[in-house]
Amino acid sequence: MSKRKKSLISTCVLLILLIIIIAWGNKAIEINTYQISSKKISDNFDSFRIAQISDLHNAEIGEDNKKLVSKLKSTNPDIIVITGDLIDSRTPDVDTAIGFVEEAVKIAPCYYVNGNHEARVMTEYEDLKTKLSELGVYILENKKMEIEKGSETINIAGINDPVFYADIVRPQLTEASIEHVKGNNENFTILLSHRPEMFDLYAEYDFDLVFSGHAHGGQFRLPFIGGLYAPHQGAFPQFDSGLYTKNDTNMILSRGIGNSLFPFRINNRPEIILVELKSS
Repeated sequence: MSKRKKSLISTCVLLILLIIIIAWGNKAIEINTYQISSKKISDNFDSFRIAQISDLHNAEIGEDNKKLVSKLKSTNPDIIVITGDLIDSRTPDVDTAIGFVEEAVKIAPCYYVNGNHEARVMTEYEDLKTKLSELGVYILENKKMEIEKGSETINIAGINDPVFYADIVRPQLTEASIEHVKGNNENFTILLSHRPEMFDLYAEYDFDLVFSGHAHGGQFRLPFIGGLYAPHQGAFPQFDSGLYTKNDTNMILSRGIGNSLFPFRINNRPEIILVELKSS
């Protein structure tokens, strides 16, 4: 066999292996766990577990999302928060999103906030909201609620994605939404917001814990560097994945489940976030 033919075969084998690794990495969900401590967390909410799903984008992990649901169930959450982009505006599929949520609500109460993809397809979004409401999902459109456990409560709020108001995203639009849901600083308060790039604003308003998505983990992740690109942040984004802290505000940023403009991710497995609250 000639050297050229051997080289061609080796290249083909490497390409096939790379394709297999990328395909596996786009479907192999991992669970990442964080503990958040605060003096505002009462004994009743000590060890309270919150699972986060973000950026489903109509993805299916396993037939009818059975693998995703199974992983989510294994986290044994007290509540589930869904932080936007359940559907993808390029190929909106409400049925796939609802099929997943039908199973999620059997696991724990679900709280939902929209993302920029919902804002782009208003007809489908209205259909999605109707069906989510029928399933008993709490839809947080510039809205705040209390979660009760025994005689104690914590607050949970959600704000609309700014694309609902303008094509050009400005901090002022997010601030106007926050004004609808801000409260006193006595209760531990969770904010659901699709946009991580507004983290400084969330900290300014003293939210205790923020759940966000949108960045897709930077899509392609390099060791020791992180994500390469995130929507509305550009190359080498400041916020791409994990835990960020400023003053007394913590933000958990999910890498999400599905893909959108880029049809695959590299070194960036889809994830379910699990947060356990701790009294300190």
